[in-house]
Parts: sequence; structure tokens; C-alpha cells
Amino acid sequence: LSMCAFISMILLSIIETSAYLETDFSSSIVMDQNPNSQMRLNFNITMHDLACDYATIDLFDKIGTNRQNITTTIEKWQIDSDGNRRMYQGRNRDQMVLEHDTHLHPELSVLHENGVHAPELTKSDWNDFVKQNEFVFIDFYAPWCIWCQRLAPTWEKFAEDVEEKELPVKIAKVNCVTEGELCRDQKIMAFPSMRFLKNGEPVNAGDYRADRTVDGLIEFLNRKLELESQYKKWPEARKAHATNWNPDHPGCLLVGFLLVNRVPGNFHIEARSKNHNLHAELANLSHTINHLSFGTELTSHQKTFIKSHQGVDLPYKFSPFDGNKFMTTKAHESFHHYMKVVGTHYNLGRSWTSKLFSYQILGHNQMMGYADE
Repeated sequence: LSMCAFISMILLSIIETSAYLETDFSSSIVMDQNPNSQMRLNFNITMHDLACDYATIDLFDKIGTNRQNITTTIEKWQIDSDGNRRMYQGRNRDQMVLEHDTHLHPELSVLHENGVHAPELTKSDWNDFVKQNEFVFIDFYAPWCIWCQRLAPTWEKFAEDVEEKELPVKIAKVNCVTEGELCRDQKIMAFPSMRFLKNGEPVNAGDYRADRTVDGLIEFLNRKLELESQYKKWPEARKAHATNWNPDHPGCLLVGFLLVNRVPGNFHIEARSKNHNLHAELANLSHTINHLSFGTELTSHQKTFIKSHQGVDLPYKFSPFDGNKFMTTKAHESFHHYMKVVGTHYNLGRSWTSKLFSYQILGHNQMMGYADE
């Protein structure tokens, strides 16, 4: 009898020890007790064909938040056609409002009385014009664009002044409504776009982005001509500068974070400018989400710890969009991403290091079309 009792005690001890060592997982839905009114949204997104100058980030939510072109916590990098970073564009800045020579010059009909100084080019005469003139400065415009209408008399007066000063630059313009193919070849994304060319090719920082005044344009030309003079003396300088210059692929990498209210809302990456009308057909919003998450991110060790519980159906959707490409092939369309963010507590042991918190993301994507205005 004593031997039977002893064996029974041993078996009970083994069973109890086994039950104690075995981990039992369960999940439950409880009311969120997080006292914070905001959470952090982290992102690293590559816009493959949108120039950093026109990439803006806006934030809206159901309680009235309306923040447009957020600048404080966002950095931009210029990228090449493979998505690799090439040149630091700096912290996202508020777009400046450019000055114009408003009402300072006569109407075009008056300026043309002594001849047209900025001829209009077409695709058929483009090659001859840029090959016959070493330096040309072109205004790509659309007649319906309000900024182009304001620039038109300034551009003609500027062309006249260039002739009077005998600067070795030919001034011209291209109507992108009638010459759409030519403007697409030149990757014109916004109107007006003013581009300085040497032997038909863009030069380093050849797109004009400063005040649209005759004085500003003349100063820009003088700087470009002086730089080209220096390049002729030291050709290696042009090659050195070209390593950080990417005129053929206006992509942008946006990196940063937003503090968002814990209420329904959305944030937009939008093509917009205070000084241009965007060319909708060339506003390609194809992008790659390199990273997108909410809250303070778990360390790699903590993520590995969660993953180590094999055979257990733990929620693990910290960044489900990471590494996905969303490419558009048609004009007037873009992807929308819809996310439900759920706070998740992990109690994976007795120590405090085994009690973790993270935000999970449940989401899906949808291609949306927008009006051709």
C-alpha cells in the first residue's frame, strides 16, 4: 500500500510539474485603457515619379484636425530610377509664395510691336532650335494655367532684355496643350516649368524655382553662364556635381512621423504646389511603402521573442504594408490604403520584459480614380 501511494505521489508530481511548465495561450478583447490621446504614425515611403518640390503631406481627422503640408517631422530625399537615395532635399519646408512682376509690363500685344522675342517651339522645330543654340531657356506652359498667364508678359520682357544685354542664351516657350508629346518627353510635371538647357540637355539645377521677375530671371541666367564658364575650365567639376544630380527621374523618398489623434482620420501624400498648376496626366503617384507602423516600435529582440512561440496564433501584423509596391499605369488614378489600428498587449511570461504592447494594423488597398479637370 505504501509503495502504491509513493508511485501515485510521483505521478501526480510529474503531472503537476508538466502542467506548470506548459504555456497556455488565450486572447481576449477588452476596452482600451490607454490614457494617451495621440499615437505616433511612422512612415518611410518612396514616391517613384513625384518630385520632392510637389510632394506634400496632409493630416485630417473626425474631430477637426486639418494640417496641410506638414513640415516639422518629415525629411525628403531625391531618388534615382531604382529607388535609391541620391540627394538630401532637407527637412520638408513650407512652400514659398513666389513674387511676380504683376502689372509692371505691357500686354503681350504691345510687347510684340517690335517683334516676338520668345518664339513658340513645336516638336518639329525643337531639335533644330536646341542644336543650333548652345544655351536655351524654355518656358513650358499651358494657356489655361493662371500662373502661366501671369508669367507671359514677364517672360516676353525678359527675352527682350536678354537680347539687349547680348547674353548668349536663346529664350523660347512651348505650349504643352498643343505640344503634349514634347512636354511628356521633357517630363514636365507642372506649369509653368522653366528649364535651362545646354546643347539640348538639362544642366545641373537647370529648372528655375525662384521669383518670376525679370531681375530674378536675369540673375539666374548670369549664374548659369558663370557656372558653365567654370565647367569649361574644370571639366572634372561637372562630373563631380553630376553624382548628386538626377534630372531625369523626379522621385522622392519621404521619411518621418506624425502624431495623430486616436480617432478616425487619414493622411495624404498629395501632388500640390502654391506656385504651379500640376499636370494631372504626369502626376504619377506610384509608390512603395518601405515602412508604416503606429506607436513606439518593438525592438528586433522583442519581435523575435514573440515569433519564438511556435504553433501559437499570436497577432503579428505590426507593419503589413512594408515592402509593397503600388504602381499606377493610367492617368487620373491612385491607390488608397485603409487601416484599422488595434492596440495589443502581450503577456508572455511572469517578468516585466515579457509584457509587451504594440499596435496591430489590419488593412486593405483600393485603386481609386479621380476626375479629369
